[in-house]
Amino acid sequence: MKILSVAMAFLVLGAALIAPVAAQAQDRSLSLAVLQDLIPAQVPADTAGPAITLDEAERIALAANPEIAVAARRVAVAEAHTPVAGALDDPAAMYRGWGLPLRQPWNFNQAQNMFSLSQSFPAAGKRALRTSVAQSDVDVAKAQLAEVRLEVRVRVHKAFDDLLLARQEMKIHQGHVGIAQQAVEAARIKYAVGKVSQQDILKAQVALTALGEHMIRFDRDEGVARARLNTLLGRDPVAPLDVSGEFAVTASLPAADALEQLALQSRPDLAAVRAAAERSRKQQALVKKNYLPDFTIAGGYMLMPAGSSFRNNYMLEGSMNLPWLNRRRHDAEVAEAAVAVSEQDQELAETRNAAFGQVGEALVEAQAAQKFARLYQDRLLPQAEATLQSSVVAYENDKTDFLDLLDSQMAVIDIDLAWAQAVADFDARLADLELAAGSTLDQFQQPAPEVQP
Repeated sequence: MKILSVAMAFLVLGAALIAPVAAQAQDRSLSLAVLQDLIPAQVPADTAGPAITLDEAERIALAANPEIAVAARRVAVAEAHTPVAGALDDPAAMYRGWGLPLRQPWNFNQAQNMFSLSQSFPAAGKRALRTSVAQSDVDVAKAQLAEVRLEVRVRVHKAFDDLLLARQEMKIHQGHVGIAQQAVEAARIKYAVGKVSQQDILKAQVALTALGEHMIRFDRDEGVARARLNTLLGRDPVAPLDVSGEFAVTASLPAADALEQLALQSRPDLAAVRAAAERSRKQQALVKKNYLPDFTIAGGYMLMPAGSSFRNNYMLEGSMNLPWLNRRRHDAEVAEAAVAVSEQDQELAETRNAAFGQVGEALVEAQAAQKFARLYQDRLLPQAEATLQSSVVAYENDKTDFLDLLDSQMAVIDIDLAWAQAVADFDARLADLELAAGSTLDQFQQPAPEVQP
């Protein structure tokens, strides 16, 4: 696509500027003016606001991100349910009229009027287990909240990197605009006295147009990254926002076994599955309690019919369910709970295995990205810059032609941009590695010296 864009620019602009090499001085001046106008200018950052660091962005997101707020409310709901789970059932009030005469249904003096209050009591241990099951739900919700917070933090990190990369690419672009202006000035002098051909002017035109194409792409990338980061921070996507920081390539990466141990201790999804497995075991213990009967105790007052020897009486009543007469149902409940425990244990093993796989993949990706970044930083970038400086000096001393100079500059631009992309990609792979490990890697990292393109 970039090759097609440059080719189209070459054809369109070339058709407008092609002229004989032996053109008049007026034609030369016109071509040079157009060439000067093609030098890309810096796009004003009118959408930039106060610059924030990565740490500041993460703190803002953890406090204001809507996804985190929703997960936090789920924790609050689970915590609010905990005291409800172990509470007794509501007491019951009862009135019963016995012996009302059919011919005088309003004559309550001839009936036995009973008023009672009753309360049900579950078998010993059931209430504590219900509370414990509810607390496990809280643990699951808290682990899910931690997982959302980790995912949001990693997404903020990547969006921050994208915005920082767009800014870095613009800086690289502006640096090369200065070199392009130097080359154009040298070409202008030589073209004015007829030492270079119209082909050199057209080639410079295409190169400078390519720089303008870069700015359009960088501006688009910056706008998309800003909107994504603003959204993660709970802000208006189009709100002004700028970032500050520098990319760096760490000197070393942690070993796979250290990352696996960190994942076992820190990954929220593993904590959530462990809490769910513990909940299923508590639920199994609670189901086994169903073999024990629950009790209901009632006490009340009885007003006997008029003329009774003892008209005022009280009553006591006790009842219980008979679970051993419905053993088939309770056996099925216990079997169902055992299957649920087995399923949760298998899910925990699967999650642990998936976590180790993600750690391994993320580590390989980070190691490859580190190698690419170091290759550009330590070898390709210095070599390309040295080649460009040599070409500039050679061209100014008539030891090479203008096309070679432009080729050198475009090669340096491509390598500079590839370097920025490589170090940004390495930082993004570190974020993926932190997501796989479930925690930051600060305790493992030793930053290497930063290199500016």
